[in-house]
Amino acid sequence: MAIGKILKDDASEEKGERARMASFVGVIAITDLVKTTLGPKGMDKILQSTGRGHEVTVTNDGATILKSLHIDNPAAEVLIDISKVQDDEVGDGTTSVVVLAGELLREAEKLVAAKIHPMTIISGYCMPAECAHNALLQRVVDNKENAEKFKSDLMKIAMTTLSSKILSQDKEHFAQLAVDAVMRLKGSTNLEAIQIIKKPGGSLKDSFLDEGFILDKKIGLGQPKRIENAKILVANTAMDTDKVKIYGARVCVDSMSKVAEIEGAEKEKMREKVQKIIAHGINCFVNRQLIYNFPEELFANAGILAIEHADFDGIERLFLVTGGELASTFDNPESIKLGHCKLIEEIMIGEDKLIHFSGVEMGQACTVVLRGASHHVLDEAERSLHDALCVLSQTVNDTRVLLGGGWPEMVMAKEVDDLARKTPGKKSHAIEAFSRALVAIPTIIADNAGLDSADLVSQLRVEHHKEGCNAGIDVISGSVGDMAELGISESFKVKLAVLLSATEAAEMILKVDEIISCGPRRREDRM
Repeated sequence: MAIGKILKDDASEEKGERARMASFVGVIAITDLVKTTLGPKGMDKILQSTGRGHEVTVTNDGATILKSLHIDNPAAEVLIDISKVQDDEVGDGTTSVVVLAGELLREAEKLVAAKIHPMTIISGYCMPAECAHNALLQRVVDNKENAEKFKSDLMKIAMTTLSSKILSQDKEHFAQLAVDAVMRLKGSTNLEAIQIIKKPGGSLKDSFLDEGFILDKKIGLGQPKRIENAKILVANTAMDTDKVKIYGARVCVDSMSKVAEIEGAEKEKMREKVQKIIAHGINCFVNRQLIYNFPEELFANAGILAIEHADFDGIERLFLVTGGELASTFDNPESIKLGHCKLIEEIMIGEDKLIHFSGVEMGQACTVVLRGASHHVLDEAERSLHDALCVLSQTVNDTRVLLGGGWPEMVMAKEVDDLARKTPGKKSHAIEAFSRALVAIPTIIADNAGLDSADLVSQLRVEHHKEGCNAGIDVISGSVGDMAELGISESFKVKLAVLLSATEAAEMILKVDEIISCGPRRREDRM
């Protein structure tokens, strides 16, 4: 008896070969899309949204590109997910992780076509991942005892990270900025304390690091422009009660003098609230909502600087760095923690006035002011700098460092090749495939720079058979170079995260043998 159809009409399923084929095709398409952005000579992509305003983003950050794509292929979604996690976890290596996972699956596709079972390939991928991890562990450099050397390691890592981004022209300047900012954090990975302000105008070289905190607001009229030893109250409260707040309320009065009484009562209520706030003994009041003219006048008379409509990001950071708390009721002053800083003054950046808080409680706080030709340049510069800051803050915690420029991949590939020779059975094919996938990364770096990748990678392979070799691809001169001399370094944590995430994602996609997609739920007719 024929079994009837189980799934409804608008659901579909792919089985066996076809399902695997669909996964491979999706993954390889995504890999080919982002692999041209890899390395110092990687190219940028323009992403244009179809929504209102047709926003344009110019970027070569793997995670940003993949986040913006709308994709129908479930296997490709897995890759997008690992790149997002890589971005959140260590900040850099978002393109590498996708490229490595894609190359592992490209190799797996050939093995499946040669009639090797996916589970054999998966177990053949687990062994070399462990082997590659150990190969890196043996070759790491750790300079945490020597502060000078460690700082130069951080500079090298920052310059290597930035060299594949828009900031590559001024990478020394920005690497110094990033290292100074991260050193102020004193080992914390909380990047909230580093604020990035973008101001169009000038060139990228004009960007600078400022100790303290800058709020993107103007100081109101008739208020003190400079306050020393400031006590700051940060609040989220309505300071606009000049009118009856109940919507649709109707107030019937029998004469104009009654209206004046109501207005007088409201003013009195506002005055009381302002008196309560002043009673905290503060000289700076920052509010998230707007402040009407009457309370502003009262604050100005009391010599208090009142800042209205501070954006939420700015406010959260402000009470974080000044050591205060957000208040919304003012009845018991003793329970409210005020923020403190040594000096508040107005500064000019370009054409704009901003408020500068210096000498804040949290010594780690600092602000990076980015200047640049346009919003697109600034957005990309912010993403690049954020990547560098993430990598540096992770490196300060895990101080192990590797060389860059395709060197770690070649070291891993050599060890994995040796393992393949010692492993009997079909697994050895999978282990060799793993090694080929690792070598694909230096190959792509060379291809993107327009170099002869086959020639360079074979030269690298020969170099790596010598003991203690530091050879990698020097894309600037277009030849094999010594990475230690060129100062190209990478964080061990980033490389390890790339290796493990890519292997796990490839194993997960290989296990798929059926894809079932359901149609949307239909609304029942309620009639």
